[in-house]
Amino acid sequence: METTTKKPELLIPASSLEVLKTAVIFGADAVYIGGEAFSLRAKAKNFSKEDMIEGIAFAHAHNVKVHVTANILAHNYDLEEAAAYFKELGEIGPDALIIADPGMVMLAKENCPGIDIHISTQANNTNWLTFRFWYEQGVRRVVCARELSLKEIKEIREHIPEDMEIEAFIHGAMCISYSGRCLLSSFLAGRDANRGECTHPCRWKYSIVEETRPGEYHPVYENERGTYIFNSKDLCMIEHIDDLIDAGVNSFKIEGRMKTALYVATVARTYRKAIDAALSGPEAYADILPWCKEEISKCTYRLFTTGFYYGKPDENTQIYDNNTYVNEYIYLGIVEETDAVGAKIHQRNKFSVGDTIEIMKPNGDNVRTKVLKLITENGEEAESAPHPKQALTVVLSEPAERYDLLRCKA
Repeated sequence: METTTKKPELLIPASSLEVLKTAVIFGADAVYIGGEAFSLRAKAKNFSKEDMIEGIAFAHAHNVKVHVTANILAHNYDLEEAAAYFKELGEIGPDALIIADPGMVMLAKENCPGIDIHISTQANNTNWLTFRFWYEQGVRRVVCARELSLKEIKEIREHIPEDMEIEAFIHGAMCISYSGRCLLSSFLAGRDANRGECTHPCRWKYSIVEETRPGEYHPVYENERGTYIFNSKDLCMIEHIDDLIDAGVNSFKIEGRMKTALYVATVARTYRKAIDAALSGPEAYADILPWCKEEISKCTYRLFTTGFYYGKPDENTQIYDNNTYVNEYIYLGIVEETDAVGAKIHQRNKFSVGDTIEIMKPNGDNVRTKVLKLITENGEEAESAPHPKQALTVVLSEPAERYDLLRCKA
């Protein structure tokens, strides 16, 4: 079977209604979200029923799809509530459900038969026979295991029906455990990663203790600070969009359902530009890559790797000396509306009158501007905005529009 040349979908995560709207405006073809139950990001804000309804309506008005995650590995006591949840989702009407557990697949098919089912990466989808199995169950999209190379994905594409879609992660944090199925959090913290409560112990600092010398801690790596032996660099495929298209990937998925609007706007806008350029031809893609590489480094990350796509990762894909993010820009707020006075926002981080900040526009422009005034809800002028979520009108030296994002250098 020939490799598909259909335009790939850009699939962006959203932790809240605000972030969903940001993803839609900044270039997503589809957004994936979690409800208040059965999602593997229990610590994310997630969506209430009301927010989900509003978010889906907003996305659909902009011709963007919404996928809802229900990808826990369920226990017996989850099943009754899960059935009721799927009935509710059938009424709300998202475009697809992302599910890992075969039992949950059965419940979804019974209780909301009109909604597409996508098989999560948690289901360990590593070969074309697995894809074909799910196809025979009525599933038309499967998310690749992160452990697959592009060569393997291309081979899967050649062995599955043409109308079956392949979704693959192309950017974001990498899990140390196979297809994200981790026992570390449950063992060390009593919180089950496979039920949405991961404490990210792969980012903790570790040393070795020899059995006969208790209390003597030895670094795993030659560094007096210890080591973060499980701490992977972040995946970034911005320079390899053409290879992903050639392999037959239908949906390009960004990781990060606990990220801020700034992160989501940055990755959505950057990958939107990269994908569109790659589809235009090699020259257009080569021309825009320097801008893409610069922009993608402006969102939080732990250095970059291409993961498993070009072969098994080696020691160079790990970070041994720290677990911190590189954070070059600070999120100030998103323009909710404008009037004759200025831009209205709910401020996220402190900034002051006189600061030079940046207006980040969905079309790719970054406009430097000076903060001329800050006006509170009471109509009083303020010198700075120290309180998170404070409602403000910001008067800028350059015009801002609704949904523009304000940021400044860290």
